[in-house]
Amino acid sequence: MSEIKSWSFWRAVLAEFLGMIIFIFMGLSAAVGDPNDLNLDREIKVAFAFGLAIATLAECIGHISGAQLNPAVTLGLVTSCRISILRALFYMLAQMLGAVVGSAIVYGIRAEHIDSLGVNELNGISPAQGFGMEFMLTLQLVLCLVAFHDKRRDIGGFAPLAYGFSVTLGHLAGQVVFSSMGCRSPTRDVGSIQLDPLDLQLYRRLSMITGYVLSLGLQVIQIVTDVGSLVFQVYWAGPMSAGVVAALLYNYVLAPSDESFKEKTKILLCWAPEQEQECETEPLLEDVVE
Repeated sequence: MSEIKSWSFWRAVLAEFLGMIIFIFMGLSAAVGDPNDLNLDREIKVAFAFGLAIATLAECIGHISGAQLNPAVTLGLVTSCRISILRALFYMLAQMLGAVVGSAIVYGIRAEHIDSLGVNELNGISPAQGFGMEFMLTLQLVLCLVAFHDKRRDIGGFAPLAYGFSVTLGHLAGQVVFSSMGCRSPTRDVGSIQLDPLDLQLYRRLSMITGYVLSLGLQVIQIVTDVGSLVFQVYWAGPMSAGVVAALLYNYVLAPSDESFKEKTKILLCWAPEQEQECETEPLLEDVVE
């Protein structure tokens, strides 16, 4: 718990917030784009926009927060016992807020003829099939992230490039199922928001994006509706469950770790010696000796 008292912790949370704003802004700007673009050209443009954005941000803030920029990735890393539960919760909150702010910026500067922010829609398939597609797309992404966060490996400066390729791959593959391509991140579906102050459905739509942390109360109402249930099943349950499965698959099947359960528990609760040392760096709250 002592990590919350350090400046490095809050800088990392801020990095996730700002990184998500930039990521969503760049991606949605490309998704909105020119309505006269050919469908194939638009799909390739959007895929590379998201991929290049994540690679750039991974280089910019990777050394600060890990540039996770995805609640499914964060959940995968906490399942892998790479970060503490407290850090994961703050990261997810920052990512969700950043996604809403990023989409609001795009909406505010969009051309007048644009009334949507690249809404993701199922392309003639059932919610169960959409769940399966989101699960597979997120599985490869989180496997990639968990692998290059493995301290036993040394991939040098190629991590941002690998992250960008994985995101691009997922967007290109997702176009088969989703009219605006797969999202693989619950916050990516921020494109479904139409930020009209007079829209009476705004709060329900925001609940689709901010999910577990920001809209816990609204989820109960949301899930009993068809649209709410669809968004939860496909764009939340799919990626988040894939994040957990990818972490378990890598850490217990593909590349088992030698760390004991006690050591992993210490990391989750920020009791590990290396994390305690980090927490003591640049303290936010100084001990007062009377």
